[in-house]
Amino acid sequence: MNQFEFLRSIPIGQYLPIDSWLHRLDPRARLLGFLLLIAAITIAPRLEGIGLGLLLMLLILRLARIPFRYALRGLVAPLPFLVILAVLQIFFNQQAPGSPVLFVVGPVSITLFDLQAGAKLLLRFFALILGLSLASYTSSTSEMTQGLNLLLAPLARLRLPVQDFVMMVQITLRYLPLLAQSAERIAKAQASRGADWDARGGLLARVRQTIPLIVPLFLSSLHKAENMALAMDARAYGSAAARSSIAEFRFTRRDGFVIGAALILSVLIIVVRV
Repeated sequence: MNQFEFLRSIPIGQYLPIDSWLHRLDPRARLLGFLLLIAAITIAPRLEGIGLGLLLMLLILRLARIPFRYALRGLVAPLPFLVILAVLQIFFNQQAPGSPVLFVVGPVSITLFDLQAGAKLLLRFFALILGLSLASYTSSTSEMTQGLNLLLAPLARLRLPVQDFVMMVQITLRYLPLLAQSAERIAKAQASRGADWDARGGLLARVRQTIPLIVPLFLSSLHKAENMALAMDARAYGSAAARSSIAEFRFTRRDGFVIGAALILSVLIIVVRV
């Protein structure tokens, strides 16, 4: 039944209630720290900085007491696509003058600069997926909502729809696991009616397997979106100018230290060079 366990491949949107120092931080410090690190990994120009960001994510994973096998399992699903993108990056990368040619494949010359470009793409995606997964593992839905509301509170004074934006982010994060659960139910229903879900043949066979899921999954998603919109209207969402929260968060010195450390590490990821 492993071929039907789609939820295991979607780490983003799942919260792990573990008693660690990262879970005990103020959600504002947690979200701001991850935002700084993810932004630094995204714009890091060198392979050394991206590798440092990946090592930092693995270290935070260890300090947060999240099992490595559970977190790294989320990298298995996008791995074939990332490898294809890395190979395309190697073969179609812009040639750098002066870079030594390592080997020649037909009319294409593979240089050290091309291999570094493919490695940067692969490591960057790994680090970003781990960073987003860590933010999801350590922040519950209520903490993420309240933290984003507090961080974006100054924008509300400019009459920007901050609460609507936070609600959109919350729904998006919660929708990914629900989408995987719906795909599991549809796949099991199709298999019980004789659909072939044991096909072999690599990536192409998996693509052919998922094509029959698209239409029922799309219709199911529209039905859930309609029900959610009706439920929000029935609960008078948007009728109040400001929403209150039962949870109160206090920004401590430890939270400020974490934000400062994240800022220093983000700068180091961008400028590091060996």
